[in-house]
Amino acid sequence: MSNNSTKVVKDLKAKTILVSREFNAPVELVWRAFTESAILDQWWGPAPWRAETKFQDFSEGGYWLYAMVSPENEKHWGRMNYLSIDPFKSFHLEDVFCDEEGVPNHQLPASKGMNEFTPTPTGTRVEFKMEYSSAEQIQAIVEMGFEEGITICFEQLNQLLINSKI
Repeated sequence: MSNNSTKVVKDLKAKTILVSREFNAPVELVWRAFTESAILDQWWGPAPWRAETKFQDFSEGGYWLYAMVSPENEKHWGRMNYLSIDPFKSFHLEDVFCDEEGVPNHQLPASKGMNEFTPTPTGTRVEFKMEYSSAEQIQAIVEMGFEEGITICFEQLNQLLINSKI
């Protein structure tokens, strides 16, 4: 059995954050969880928050516009722009904070990166690597709770996969 904990590696010199986790599910299923808004809405927001999609076009040049919604219905908007897609293997993206219409907020950290999906003997390894323009942006993301939030999200996804909810 593989170790299925979420690993987060911050490299301030390289200005990157790498998140990796193995899931005991086939690549096709894990890929759907990262590329279909109806599934993303079930796990992307770290409880007690939740994700709520306003729009998604998973294609090169398309994007996902969503809100992180608090239990009090407070919304923080994000947009993932899909730069390139290699089906069932990887996709490159740009991740920005924005307003409800998808207009980027340049006062908050933005990143470019890649999600990579690799078959393993027991399922799928996901590596989510993001690059920032400065170490200060990484520090800002960490202070916003990124590491705890993404760990919760990946565990929520793991539970959906275990319970065959996808």
